[in-house]
Amino acid sequence: MQNIILDNLNTVVMVLDREFRVITLNPAAETLLDTSLKRILNQPVTMVIPEENFKADLDRSLAQHQQFTRRETDFPINGEMINVDYSISPITCGEARLLLEINPRDRVQKITREESQIAKQETSRILVRGLAHEVKNPLGGIRGAAQLLARELDDQGLKEFTGIIIQEADRLRDLVDQMLGPLQPPKMEGLSIHEVLERVMQLINAETGGELKLKRDYDPSIPDIPGDFERLIQAILNLVRNAMQAIDQAMPRSEGLITLRTRIARQFTIGTERRRLVCHLSIIDNGPGIPPDLIDNIFYPMISGRADGTGLGLPMAQSIISLHQGLVECESKPGETIFNVFLPITREPLSLDISQE
Repeated sequence: MQNIILDNLNTVVMVLDREFRVITLNPAAETLLDTSLKRILNQPVTMVIPEENFKADLDRSLAQHQQFTRRETDFPINGEMINVDYSISPITCGEARLLLEINPRDRVQKITREESQIAKQETSRILVRGLAHEVKNPLGGIRGAAQLLARELDDQGLKEFTGIIIQEADRLRDLVDQMLGPLQPPKMEGLSIHEVLERVMQLINAETGGELKLKRDYDPSIPDIPGDFERLIQAILNLVRNAMQAIDQAMPRSEGLITLRTRIARQFTIGTERRRLVCHLSIIDNGPGIPPDLIDNIFYPMISGRADGTGLGLPMAQSIISLHQGLVECESKPGETIFNVFLPITREPLSLDISQE
């Protein structure tokens, strides 16, 4: 029972000996430190958290046999600064001397942002679908009237104009169909995310004649995930094409590089649901980056950084990922844009109380 509770805590828990070497840690700690118990066992915790105040607090807690707590402290972990609260408690159990608890504040703030983003995107999707239905109905009438008019006309010059009306009505209908997105629920079955990525690579290689460099960085230990094979191909293909088009705007295609990377994320929260294991897919390109004024809105329909873009590829990808109970995020800077896709490995989420994270 104790192991089950420890493994499912969102709080990072580590047990240290008198030399501050790691005796044990829980999965939340492995996720935060991006390591495993096997790799860090018997290693000084200060090796992975090299922070001066933290080291001083460890010394004081051990020497004075007293608990110390710090709020909103920046920890340098794996080259990144992470804002955390932490507590150090003295214990005596075998070789164990200190109990370390860490609560990453960044994750709570990120969950709040994600919930807000998901709610806004859902509202936008409802509005767009309603508008699309209203536009689609009169389009059929316009097309039908143009066809009837064409039959009554003898002048070929005038028939050319009715042909234009029909073609434009068809173009708008196709655009509206893209805005509506898939109407049927996904056909969920166990599949390999790497098979999906390989198919996407084949399609991009065929489209570019092999001119664009594609790099694989796979974690072969990722198990099958529940998903709709064809729709996941469409979603990821849209994301990769977006990266390819960004590269085309900034440099010769032969200088472009897109990396497809897969990893496992543990104890990861998607919206309000916490998952024990999540497939983390990153699509990384070396293009010019997304302008700061667009980065917060790129998943909304009709938002595009390209003059010839429809602004529907990314919203469609986001919609498909959402149907898989997943999440897609974007971070960008000049020379590097990363689309992060998180897909549940198991269908059933764990219970979650965000107030405790």
